[in-house]
Amino acid sequence: MVTSRLIWRLILLAALVFAVTMALLPHPPKVPIDSDKCQHMLAFGTLTILSVLAFPQTPLLRIGERLSFLGAMIEVVQSIPVLHRDCDIMDWVADTAVIIGVLVVVAISRRLRSSAT
Repeated sequence: MVTSRLIWRLILLAALVFAVTMALLPHPPKVPIDSDKCQHMLAFGTLTILSVLAFPQTPLLRIGERLSFLGAMIEVVQSIPVLHRDCDIMDWVADTAVIIGVLVVVAISRRLRSSAT
């Protein structure tokens, strides 16, 4: 029987591949969300939720650190001229802000659940 943790990890892997591919394509397809910062926040908010579900025993700080590092590395790679992408530190700030926001909500939720039992 396939565990739910394995399913969440496979979904996370698919989301990671999709997000990194979209971030590194020289000419990504147009998406309904026109704001670059909103796209970053949606992607990293989703990745954060999926990471928490896929790795429930992992400390939230470690999840945040790793996802923020991924956001920083995407910006570094986007600075490669042949990609015709822009390296913008504010994109990384947006990524990290939403990661922190989601993790704070998860931490509060966990605390409330543990105090209710």
